[in-house]
Amino acid sequence: MTPILSLAGITKRYGGVEALKGVDLDVHQGEILAVCGDNGAGKSTLIRIVSGAHEASGGEMRLHGAPVVFRSPHDALTRGIATIYQDLALAPRLSIAENVFMGAELVRPLLLPFVKMLDRKGMRTAARGYLERLQVPVTDMRRPVERLSGGQRQAVAIARALHWNARLVIMDEPTAALGVKETGLVLDLIRRLKAEGRTVVLISHNMADVVALADRVAILKGGRKVIDRPLKGLDADTLAHMVMTGVDRT
Repeated sequence: MTPILSLAGITKRYGGVEALKGVDLDVHQGEILAVCGDNGAGKSTLIRIVSGAHEASGGEMRLHGAPVVFRSPHDALTRGIATIYQDLALAPRLSIAENVFMGAELVRPLLLPFVKMLDRKGMRTAARGYLERLQVPVTDMRRPVERLSGGQRQAVAIARALHWNARLVIMDEPTAALGVKETGLVLDLIRRLKAEGRTVVLISHNMADVVALADRVAILKGGRKVIDRPLKGLDADTLAHMVMTGVDRT
């Protein structure tokens, strides 16, 4: 089958520094692909290119087999690619519903022609539906995001991706700084995305999370992809050694 996303020879230069050096990577429909590497390996740069935050210096990106260039994160989002960064990009003082619909608010007409107002009830109902799909037991969609736990905030960010009907969700260090219980909640959220048939690209330094979730791992080192293989048969310690050395000795 044609990959949902295919990268061929992706390079990125910042002045005299080459952050990516000809990266080839296919992302297949319905899989969880982990992208791993030590600091400076090029993971963040690669994700910024896929998300539309940066433009590649060279190479080609294809979405469902067709060449594509994203000019902005919103451009990528409208094409079905949502990126959830570690800071989540949520507005803490706004409600759950307002965060889910940020930038794509529902409106309803008034009696006057060409005059519309926010459909707050509709947004609360729809937001509650997204969280129910994710099996997150939060019912008050008026609750400010700042009053939610770390795992619940991840759920709100994922609900926003569902609202945009994202088929590919990129998650950057989703369990960083979370406790054991909250980490378990986030891992379950990612599994539910896969159960819905969505594709997940997981950026993580936590090898236990990667082994628990991913179908395949791509490891970057020095701006190059050095390993691309299924996770089957790997444990966290072996994977950590592969990330450090860039060598697959299994």
